[in-house]
Amino acid sequence: MLPPVVAGVDGTVESLSAAAWAAREALRRDRPLLLVYAVGRPPRRQEEPPGNAAQPHPARRVLSQAAEHLRRTYPGLRLCEEEVEGPAPAVLLQAAEQAELLVVGSHGLSGLSGAPVGSVAYAVVADTKGPVILVRAGQEAEDEHLPADDHSASTHTGYRDVVLGVDVADPCEKGIEFAFDAARLRRARLKAVYAWHAPSPVGLGNGDIGLVSDAQRADEWLGFLSAVLRPWCDKYPDVEVVQSVVADKASAALVRAAASASLLVLGRHPTGRDTGARTGPVTDALIRYIGCPLAVVPHADTG
Repeated sequence: MLPPVVAGVDGTVESLSAAAWAAREALRRDRPLLLVYAVGRPPRRQEEPPGNAAQPHPARRVLSQAAEHLRRTYPGLRLCEEEVEGPAPAVLLQAAEQAELLVVGSHGLSGLSGAPVGSVAYAVVADTKGPVILVRAGQEAEDEHLPADDHSASTHTGYRDVVLGVDVADPCEKGIEFAFDAARLRRARLKAVYAWHAPSPVGLGNGDIGLVSDAQRADEWLGFLSAVLRPWCDKYPDVEVVQSVVADKASAALVRAAASASLLVLGRHPTGRDTGARTGPVTDALIRYIGCPLAVVPHADTG
């Protein structure tokens, strides 16, 4: 069996939006979709009134309703459901080990414990070894596409850009590959963004580029970005690539770029458990502030 696209569901609008996005991605990738519901503790055994004897456990009801909706909305989708006992982050991380990618909701209240779904998303992003896509409530299929000629929403137009955040000093090869493949699947343009800082009076800044004009410095960074992307442009010749270097904080530049994107892809550096910032400051800011789906892809050496 091909590795599935996995979506965590708990009945919230965030998780249902994530499941719908995962269904569309599964169809794009020709993969099955696995819906997973994490049950925090076994249900209590108690006497049920005769009229309630046939009522399913809430987890089963949520899974069945979500699956029925997705099968009706996306004909041809290969879908199965799984109810697993355990804390949500642990259950999702285990499911992700055999998955093509994992999709979770990024905000709202969890049906498991009343904790923010964001906390589950943070835990999964911090520990997973594969791609995680975070989807907010209200994401619709039309949001991935360019507007029609009359400016109305449509699913029959081309896809919006896939945006890739690149660190030219330490590029995430897995993240770059994921972004190129996502653009290929959508026949979308890939916009690669690198944000740089001008050097302070007491230092030469990133890469120790000499004290030159901002225009010259931008040209140098663009050359570095082009060098990082060149092998992937050769591997994916059908993907149109736009390269952009911006004199700004990375989080601010990527929030702007993602405003009109179908997907933002970001590599995640390994972070220590004792730092308190296990997702990294840029990833943390983007999880909080962007509206489009965010794909976080760990570096190959993340363990």
